[in-house]
Amino acid sequence: MSEKTNTAGEELVTTEKFKWSDLYKQDDWQAVWIGFIVIIIGAIGVLTGAFDFSAAKFSTWGNGVSPLDQFSLGLLGKLILSFVVLGVLFTAGNALKGTAAKKYVPAFAVLFVLAILVRFISAEYTFNRYLEWAFFAIAVGLIISNTVGVPDWLKPAVQTEYYIKAGLVIMGFSVLFSNIINFGLYGLGIAWIVTPIVIIFMWFFGTRVLKIDNKPLIITLSTATSVCGTSAAIAAGAASKAKKTDLSLSVSISILFTVLMMVFEPLIIRAIGLGELMGGALIGGTIDSTGAVTVAGTALGETAQTVAVLVKSIQNILIGFIAFAVAVFFTTRVEKKPGSENKVTAAEIWYRLPKFILGFFAASLIASFIVLPAAGKEAVSSINSVLDQYKNWAFVLAFTSIGLDTNFREIKDQLQGGKPLALYVVGQLFNIVLTFLAVYLLLSGKFFPLPNLAA
Repeated sequence: MSEKTNTAGEELVTTEKFKWSDLYKQDDWQAVWIGFIVIIIGAIGVLTGAFDFSAAKFSTWGNGVSPLDQFSLGLLGKLILSFVVLGVLFTAGNALKGTAAKKYVPAFAVLFVLAILVRFISAEYTFNRYLEWAFFAIAVGLIISNTVGVPDWLKPAVQTEYYIKAGLVIMGFSVLFSNIINFGLYGLGIAWIVTPIVIIFMWFFGTRVLKIDNKPLIITLSTATSVCGTSAAIAAGAASKAKKTDLSLSVSISILFTVLMMVFEPLIIRAIGLGELMGGALIGGTIDSTGAVTVAGTALGETAQTVAVLVKSIQNILIGFIAFAVAVFFTTRVEKKPGSENKVTAAEIWYRLPKFILGFFAASLIASFIVLPAAGKEAVSSINSVLDQYKNWAFVLAFTSIGLDTNFREIKDQLQGGKPLALYVVGQLFNIVLTFLAVYLLLSGKFFPLPNLAA
């Protein structure tokens, strides 16, 4: 996308002409191809049983379990497989973009070693229970970038959006539309009605009340708060062309409050006697991260965990729709100059739309309507158990890159006197109240029959 000026000297956003080379040179499209290569190989491995494509995963250690117990030739083999698969795919992608392999490969190798360190630390019993690896990934990156600094030779591998876009495409295969059937209109009412209302509320609160000038930051933080934290923040950030510092700040705030809510929300729900059904739905609709939702739901009981994960899964489906809506809104409203004669075309909206979202949708649709009916629920679950670790490795690379690419001074500047923090707190409180009202209306049993989760 380029910028031109009209006769009044105003900057206008215009669309570059589509080039076929975009399909293999742009991050968005490359993320789609990389994601589908991993999905296809993983699915073939599971469905045929011909080979094991599983990526490496550290077992939980601590609490009486020695960290040395999990180190084996099997783990080493899977670490090598994970490194080779992701290394080859991302190196090939960077070569197509113009980055020589001799520059990228050594940098990626070191970044992957940092990712191994992150996943090992986050597997510790207490850390694994209360903090997700995203926290440690950002922390490790921040420590390096704000102490010794990031050397120039490592910078070619520091590509936050590239890794997480590929991870989101892989994640799409796990977002099944059958979840809507499992929880029906109850889940839709809690996840799909509340979520856009919260985003709209936070947008007006941020722009009109707090008067935050950085609008991409507002929409990125609003989407992270109302949908599913970091994944949604990436999608909205890409659609609004948010800066890396906007993304870093949004993710940092989201992770901080996710940890607090994961610990205290189940305690409060239990104290007020809300029950597992309503409590699980409240957790699923308000805690940002899917992993944290699972942990918090488990603290209330098996039913609460099931409901919490269902609500969050239904909410996750919104990522693509919201990214598309943000792209349209920012192109047609936010970036359009007052009084400008410039008309926003469909081509400009298409240009702004994050293309990896198409891959996310495609993976979800294929899993939901082709693989699931043909191979069955167990096969899809087995495929996702393989894909989940590749998604996690891509995300760890991304969040470590966020830390490496972030300076504390930049975060301080972005805080704007605490306004983004106030936006999140007020928005999350509004989210909790609105979600509670929806949960009470739909799941209290006073207005509608309760759902049969065993169906």
